[in-house]
Amino acid sequence: MTEVTREVFGHMPQEEGGGEVEKFTLRSGSVKVEILSLGCIIAALETRGRDGVFSDVVLGFDTLEGYTRKHPFFGAVVGRVANRIAKGRFTVDGKDYQLFLNNGPNSLHGGARGFDKVLWSPQVLPNGVCFFRLSPDGEEGYPGDLQVWVTYTLNGEELAINYRAQTSKTTPISLTNHAYFNLAGQGSRDIYDHEISIEADSYLPVDNTKIPTGEVAAVQGTGFDLRQPVELGKHLQKFGLDGFDHNFCLQQEQARRLAARARHPPTGRAMEVHTTQPGIQFYTGNNLDGSLKGKGAVVYPKHSAFCLETQNWPDAVNKPHFPNTLLHPGEEYNHTTWLVFNTA
Repeated sequence: MTEVTREVFGHMPQEEGGGEVEKFTLRSGSVKVEILSLGCIIAALETRGRDGVFSDVVLGFDTLEGYTRKHPFFGAVVGRVANRIAKGRFTVDGKDYQLFLNNGPNSLHGGARGFDKVLWSPQVLPNGVCFFRLSPDGEEGYPGDLQVWVTYTLNGEELAINYRAQTSKTTPISLTNHAYFNLAGQGSRDIYDHEISIEADSYLPVDNTKIPTGEVAAVQGTGFDLRQPVELGKHLQKFGLDGFDHNFCLQQEQARRLAARARHPPTGRAMEVHTTQPGIQFYTGNNLDGSLKGKGAVVYPKHSAFCLETQNWPDAVNKPHFPNTLLHPGEEYNHTTWLVFNTA
């Protein structure tokens, strides 16, 4: 059985439009997750180590104030389009669209005020919570009224995140959750002792602004071959890598399949990521710099967390040979990601 409770977490500042932010706690025998109605943010996620002790394994803040200030999308649902769109430009049905540039020359995670910064309307379910919002035509430069539902459900050790959307005009869409994980417990110094594997035969090389070049490159014989588990710190050292911020290409089928595994041998905590999405962005917190004070007043230095963001391939709207990212009127966008926590 999953227990679901709700409480007030805080109130948005007036300059942000005001409004009450609620926190929903989903609790099973093996996982406890706290989710905010602001940005559908996973604010805490507690899971057991092999010693039976629960630890919070996601980065974030103790108070609403942390989330209303600038932060790197901790725990949030990002959209309309996760990841980067080159020069913030795309063309749909012969019409050119220009988005806000918030990541150098590119648009990142929906723009200046994406899905992570807005209040969603919640509905409590027996084993979870469903959030809804209407993204109006022209919001952040995107076409069409987009109705979006994000549903979190917890069953035992499995947290499912389902994303659904319908649009009034053809629009690009790619939704993901941007939780930052450290299986040693949030606030731990780094993730070098984690073992990571990703079920991908190819990845997308990027230019110096992190936009895919268009090449779909084989991982074989490179530092991007994570098909067998690697110890992260040793692997980065071996290949002279500063970290990962790359899309790994998954099998192109809509069925649920294993995408990635992360394991922390000292505590035994492990997480599997299953998804219906065509890609997964592996990010090792390269831009964390210790300047943010998180939960319990800890700081988050570089490489103190990782993200495994299931999504469409970055800049797919401008790359015809990438998986289709356009949603048309009369269709439904529907993807699910499952996070499975256990001890190994």
